[in-house]
Amino acid sequence: MSAPAPRVLVCDDEPQILRALKIVLRDAGYEPVATATAGEALDAAALRPPVAAIVDLVLPDESGIEVCRRLREWSEMPIIVLSAIGEEDQKVLALEAGADDYLTKPFSPRELIARLRAVLRRAGTRDDEPTIVADGLEVDLAARVVRRDGAEIHLTPIEHDLLRTLVRNRGRLMTHRALLTEVWGPQYADATDVLRTHIANLRRKLEPDGGAPRYIRTDPGVGYRFVA
Repeated sequence: MSAPAPRVLVCDDEPQILRALKIVLRDAGYEPVATATAGEALDAAALRPPVAAIVDLVLPDESGIEVCRRLREWSEMPIIVLSAIGEEDQKVLALEAGADDYLTKPFSPRELIARLRAVLRRAGTRDDEPTIVADGLEVDLAARVVRRDGAEIHLTPIEHDLLRTLVRNRGRLMTHRALLTEVWGPQYADATDVLRTHIANLRRKLEPDGGAPRYIRTDPGVGYRFVA
């Protein structure tokens, strides 16, 4: 018996887009869970958690940004925001709310599936990576578990990937371009605002309140390094 197709939550209030997404996902081997409102999406995700979500930015009841925020309260599933709004500010807001990627309409079905597979790969585990312990922070790279002073810290898949890249290059200055290419791919090589947003989110979760950064140091205008 073959394994069931991975379930992907889709939320878009445009019927034509929803139909297209269902066809594209089915053709790629996924089981789409189609919803048209934020409420429907949140209910469907809670009832049977999917492996990932594709969420429109503009919905009739709440924004896709709010859907990202609500999903992030309890889930680390990869989230792709799909929207006709391409302004940088909206992309940053979506990423700050927990989205892992942002694709602007009209979209290429091949690019959508490629990005979906990429965020799912980043959310996977590797069994051959060690656990790094530094100054009260424990990073289990294989299990994708992070603890500070024994307490688990919940990170999104992108935050895990970003931290893993910094930790594996401990002490080494990683340029903006190197981090963006490693974590997001070459198409994001110049998206420094995206990187700054995720570094800020990561620091808020990792660093004790107040004081100078303990784990991630900024080299202004150049990049970041893990220094603990």
